[in-house]
Amino acid sequence: MEINRLTLPPIGGPGEVTTFYSFESGAARSIALADSAVLLAGRQNATTPVLMIDWDTEAPGLHHLFPTRDGRYENARPEAARPGLLEYFEACREQLKALGRTGGDEHEERARLVLEAIDWEAYVERVDQSRTLYLMRAGCFDDSFGERADRMDWDGLFAACPALYRAFAAHLTRHFRHVLIDCRGGRSAAVSVCTTLLPDRVIGLFTPNTRSLEGLAGVVTRAIEYRCSHEEAQRPLLVYPVPCGVDGVDTERRLLWRRGDPHKGVAGYQPRLEQLLRDCYGMAQLSLDSYLDEVQLHGALAAGAAQHLGTLPERDGDRLSHTRAIEALLGWAAAGRFPWQSRFEIDLFDAVEAARARLALGERHGGAPSTFDPNAVLLARELLRLGELYLLGGRSPGACDCFAESTTLRQRLLGDDHPDTRASRAALAGLLRDSGQLREARQQYEALLEACLCAAGADHPETLAARSGLAATLARQDEFSAALGLHDAVLDACERLYGPNHIATLDAVAGQARTLALQGEYSRARMLYERVLEGRQRVLGTEHEDTLRCTQQLATLLRDMGDLGNARKLQESVVRVRDRQAGMDAALTLQAREALAEIFAAQGDLGAVRDMQQSLALARERRLGSEHPDTLGVLLRLASTLSQQGELEEARRLQQHVVSLHERLRGMDDHETLRSKQMLAQTLSSQGNSAAARRLEQSVEEGGNRMMQLRAMSAGPYDALGEASPNGMPAPVLPGAMGAGAGRPAGTRAGSGQAAPHEPLELKLGQLHKAVEGGRTREARQLADSLREIILRPTVAQPLRRRGVALIKQVYQDDGDKDALLAFAEDEVASLEGALIEAVGARPLALR
Repeated sequence: MEINRLTLPPIGGPGEVTTFYSFESGAARSIALADSAVLLAGRQNATTPVLMIDWDTEAPGLHHLFPTRDGRYENARPEAARPGLLEYFEACREQLKALGRTGGDEHEERARLVLEAIDWEAYVERVDQSRTLYLMRAGCFDDSFGERADRMDWDGLFAACPALYRAFAAHLTRHFRHVLIDCRGGRSAAVSVCTTLLPDRVIGLFTPNTRSLEGLAGVVTRAIEYRCSHEEAQRPLLVYPVPCGVDGVDTERRLLWRRGDPHKGVAGYQPRLEQLLRDCYGMAQLSLDSYLDEVQLHGALAAGAAQHLGTLPERDGDRLSHTRAIEALLGWAAAGRFPWQSRFEIDLFDAVEAARARLALGERHGGAPSTFDPNAVLLARELLRLGELYLLGGRSPGACDCFAESTTLRQRLLGDDHPDTRASRAALAGLLRDSGQLREARQQYEALLEACLCAAGADHPETLAARSGLAATLARQDEFSAALGLHDAVLDACERLYGPNHIATLDAVAGQARTLALQGEYSRARMLYERVLEGRQRVLGTEHEDTLRCTQQLATLLRDMGDLGNARKLQESVVRVRDRQAGMDAALTLQAREALAEIFAAQGDLGAVRDMQQSLALARERRLGSEHPDTLGVLLRLASTLSQQGELEEARRLQQHVVSLHERLRGMDDHETLRSKQMLAQTLSSQGNSAAARRLEQSVEEGGNRMMQLRAMSAGPYDALGEASPNGMPAPVLPGAMGAGAGRPAGTRAGSGQAAPHEPLELKLGQLHKAVEGGRTREARQLADSLREIILRPTVAQPLRRRGVALIKQVYQDDGDKDALLAFAEDEVASLEGALIEAVGARPLALR
């Protein structure tokens, strides 16, 4: 190795520290780090400065992986006299002693004085003459190294100057773009320094055994808990788990280790890692599918038998190459991408960033934003693709932003009538409609239809699709006459152009059926759905996705019509196909099972409902985790079913479990916490435990009051219903006001009983609209619950009423809270009935 002293200039902007950790298999860890360092140092024309630090003073090994200048390896050198990490921190310890109290009590200042007094370049050596790659070895390997390594008190250094390690990392990242730390295995003070205090990222290798995986999980959990609980350490820590040694076994064993099998009692590493990251980052849902498809290191590496890239570079990076495996890891880790982001998303995001950079560069060199720019065209295309990916993953706000920007760029560059502009606008309009932003969706569909008519003609498929989208939007705005007129025009055109049995014609009939169902024309909707189902079964097959979707739509319609027997048969057929095609835990399967459970409930078959809810709870726990809102929602519904069956103690235990989780995850005064507490109070009351029920109801009332007071502080003198109490404060939430599935606060305005001014109600509806649009589900739910009573009052103007009803239903649908949706629909019917009675002079109506 080169032993001459070096001097490196500062880089532009701070670098990053990455720790490589493994509970065991130190050789694999060191090789993975060294290979990552070689590839990183080769970037940007081999000008990226990279420093490796060997912090494994028990079994140092990084210096063995790089040859000396004469071609020999470090273990062939007799002297090995270069100082390294151990000598550096011995010097830090002596410097701290020399400072004594003269350095002051400020830890940051003491750390600065210590590091500035030590010439760090003397402890670092260059190990590659073709790249800017450097090494700080574990130490000087003389006869005293082992004894000195044992004496090094890493905890004592931290106690003497808590800022020292953090300042050390900052000191090095001023000169190196990447600092890679080879951390010893197991659990020790040195491990805590390397995984908790120093890094921006942790790459954790684990092998196919429980001991290795649990060791990694313990280190990661402690590191994140420390950073969350210590103010001076609160900065992000990205974790990248890396399975090592999974090749060389048959497919069944490899998948069993990764995915697990609940029926065999095998917990796969992917579900455990996903739960670990959900717990650490407080996320409700994430998937490591794409990441773990790409990031798997070879068995030879796990055994320490792989050759390091620096000694034998691979010429061909095929899919089995070691180089490709490390590059896949760096694709996430080096760029700071989250491991739950898919490979496709990362590639698209990189393409968007590159297009933005080229566009900005062109504008800085005199390009006018209004002129045609191929970089802007490329950016618009990549934004559309990224938005489609976000939409597929359920991230509607991000998708909406991408579609909107793509539409704006293409409109400016290409004009409204260009096919690319129409494609972006169609995607934006559909997403706005599905997100409940009906006014904006209508505007986009009207502009799209006009452009399609001008550029493509009345019978073009794009024009027909725009008409159908506008019709669906108008139907959700309760403008049924206009919507059905558009549907009729589309259907006539399809039958004329394609014939009555073409797929496009059947799609047009399905759109008409959905609008009729929304209007309450159930019999006509049923006839149309049956026509669509028969046609799709004949053309596409009984198990095609479009056929299954139509089958479920018809089953839901039959349930609403009261034809429960036929609804059950249809929905059971959907569940059987979903189980076979996608598996029991797939999202579509769970949704189909929940729909079937609703039919069981309508039939009064509580035993079937209970069995279905129990299987749903287990499936959601496996797929989403035990603390996910969907899992807890199923448990609450299961508790209600148990209560109806008279199994009050089992219902109480489930409800108590959910209450405890809600209190820990959401807080004492969160709406969901109060709702689950109210359900528990009702069960306690049914058990005869009136004292405990009253105490719980009192806590619900107090929590509701606090929640309403917080709303009042942010909303002004009007309460969450848009009305003022006599003292200007919000009306209290009364015990019993938060029934199961409802969760609505009680309280009315004192005095004349007239409606509050429209302006505050419009303000609240605007806030609800923004919360729904922004994906802020908890805020949207709280607002929807607070508005559900006032929006149905007869004094509310009809446009406001329609808007509020649509938004509230959208919130309950997005939450998957069928109980709240049904209760609100019943309230809506009751308010309409009351208005009709009042209109005919308070004479009861005979409903036929």
